[in-house]
Amino acid sequence: MTNERRVLVHPDKASLAGSVAARFLTKMIDILDEKELAHVALTGGTMGSAVLEAINASAARDTLDWSRVHFWWGDERWLPAGDPERNEVQARAALLDHLPLAPEQIHPFAASDAGIGLDEASAQYAAELRAAAPEGKKAPVFDILFLGVGPDGHIASLFPERSGPKVTEECVISVRNSPKPPPERLSLTLPVINSADRIWLVLAGSDKAGALGLALAGASVHEVPAAGAQGRKRTVFFVDKDAAAEVPENLIAPSY
Repeated sequence: MTNERRVLVHPDKASLAGSVAARFLTKMIDILDEKELAHVALTGGTMGSAVLEAINASAARDTLDWSRVHFWWGDERWLPAGDPERNEVQARAALLDHLPLAPEQIHPFAASDAGIGLDEASAQYAAELRAAAPEGKKAPVFDILFLGVGPDGHIASLFPERSGPKVTEECVISVRNSPKPPPERLSLTLPVINSADRIWLVLAGSDKAGALGLALAGASVHEVPAAGAQGRKRTVFFVDKDAAAEVPENLIAPSY
């Protein structure tokens, strides 16, 4: 099994979202030809939602057997159910509510008004991951795991110079005192993220260029958590031209 780490550059945000959506649908058809069920982990943020909206708008959307796809999240903001800032709410509006999905195919993190605390919510999601995992594993193998990258290099809710990127034994962590609001969050840990077959990082804007350049130059994962993202089969950074300003030329691929 080989791992490739490449950067695919697109002219602007719209073409970036459309290209990722098209690749996602094509790859998922291939995956479902090989497997009975597929597991996908979603991300939030502007580009995360833009990709889901582009999938929903695609003429190829209904060629996929969505009844065999399970959706998870890499992280979530500890906010009440229905809050528009929750990644789950954004993903449902952009795509999930438009698909023929059974409730058991969607695996959101608990909301802050669910009657449990942050740590209990973390343990609950870890248990749900474990229940869907192959024997002997802590989580399902994500066929595609989406990540955004912050200007500081964070992925999911694993922030630089914090304890989150260092956690190796747990599947899910409670995040408190996040450097960006809201202060409380839930996040998958790096070992679970890196157990995915394919990690697709989608980022746009000149404010991401520095973090992307450092991640690809081999910065410490504790200083730039995005540097630690490494899928089992493939790791792809889908970026727009502005975000690619500091990417080494040899890592830019015309296609794959």
